[in-house]
Amino acid sequence: MYQPSHFVETRSAVLHELIRTRPLATLVRLDAAGELQADAVPLLLEAGASPHGTLRGHVARANPLWRDTRFDAPVLALFQGPQAYVSPSWYPTKAETGKVVPTWNYIVVQARGTLRAIDDAAWLRDFVGRLTARFETGRAAPWSIDDAPSDYTQAMLRAIVGIEIELTSLVGKWKLSQNRTPAEREGVVAGLRGDAARSGDAQAAALADAVAGWRAPD
Repeated sequence: MYQPSHFVETRSAVLHELIRTRPLATLVRLDAAGELQADAVPLLLEAGASPHGTLRGHVARANPLWRDTRFDAPVLALFQGPQAYVSPSWYPTKAETGKVVPTWNYIVVQARGTLRAIDDAAWLRDFVGRLTARFETGRAAPWSIDDAPSDYTQAMLRAIVGIEIELTSLVGKWKLSQNRTPAEREGVVAGLRGDAARSGDAQAAALADAVAGWRAPD
């Protein structure tokens, strides 16, 4: 990933928070034939399991991912944060010199590691329980794996396989106009919030908050 120094994010807590809040990863791997494959897979992060953390998830048993991945090659999990177009008209510099061009702001985390498949009913039941608890917490009537009939649950668990990725690297890119002047950054925030108000674009609103709230590492 192209990484100008002003966009690099290395703080583990910041990277982990993005993964936790946006857990749907694009998981890129080499299959047994040496072809690139990509799947959308929700992944849970366990931060203390290894130096960079461990990602865990599950896929359908029918998905070839767990059988034909090149397990001797690393996989890449991409986590996408908010993203939006940035208009040059938002910069005060446009009125002053006209020397501005459009760009795109975004947040992304790339996680690399070694994938292994876990075909174990007890592991899967425990993981699915934790996965659903993570996303059901706070609902008026949270669903639990124990709400379904036991025989049905067992059949569903037999239809999936667990995956685990022990991370060897974790890299973030927070492209939030850090290379612009404070006045230009304020213009970007105002412009994104204006777009969000007009169109209801939740991504523009979230990105405006990210630009406004970004602070350099101590």
